Amino acid sequence: MTRQQGQATIRVMVVDDHPMWRDAVARDLAESGLEVVATAGDGEQAVRRALAAAPDVLVLDLNLPAKPGVQVCKELVGALPALRVLVLSASGEHADVLEAVKSGATGYLLKSASTEELLDAVRRTAVGDPVFTPGLAGLVLGEYRRLAAEPAAVPDADEPKAPRLTDRETEVLRLVAKGLSYKQIAERLVISHRTVQNHVQNTLGKLQLHNRVELVRYAIERGLDEG
Repeated sequence: MTRQQGQATIRVMVVDDHPMWRDAVARDLAESGLEVVATAGDGEQAVRRALAAAPDVLVLDLNLPAKPGVQVCKELVGALPALRVLVLSASGEHADVLEAVKSGATGYLLKSASTEELLDAVRRTAVGDPVFTPGLAGLVLGEYRRLAAEPAAVPDADEPKAPRLTDRETEVLRLVAKGLSYKQIAERLVISHRTVQNHVQNTLGKLQLHNRVELVRYAIERGLDEG
């Protein structure tokens, strides 16, 4: 699954309940050299086919019959930890964007985006970069901060203390919290993109977190995005 951007074929699945739109998106992706491993037209079908096909990137509409897109996203991100989800929706409503991100989506693109913007978003999503239609990135970061400001649940007395991160893991986590992409972090720290991904995966494992959303919240709660 791990790849340097542009070196290996990205496996993509397209989920949308409109056949013409779904087929057009799948065709555009395939013609650009990406491997479309599956498509689906409703939520339940999407979950079954994604579990069987194990795509790298799921291009997902939110408005689906049988099971809503946010539920599809939540189930698949939980079952396939390496999966990246790019929501492609007609809705720019803030509530929809935030709900998608909380469900584990890596990015959110409006259907008004050009084919070139979609292709770029899929490629960036595949390597773990957060991708949002202009204007939505600030909204998401603001929500992270709001969540971090909420009172934390009181831990159980028997709950073990959080594992200690290495200095480099903490450094990478600080830059993730500031909204930098993995590519930008690699350039900033003069390390490879692969090394950044390894540090993030190790940190997720140590902290028992599941995705970038939870990781950013953890970092902001501890003030790592400041300074």
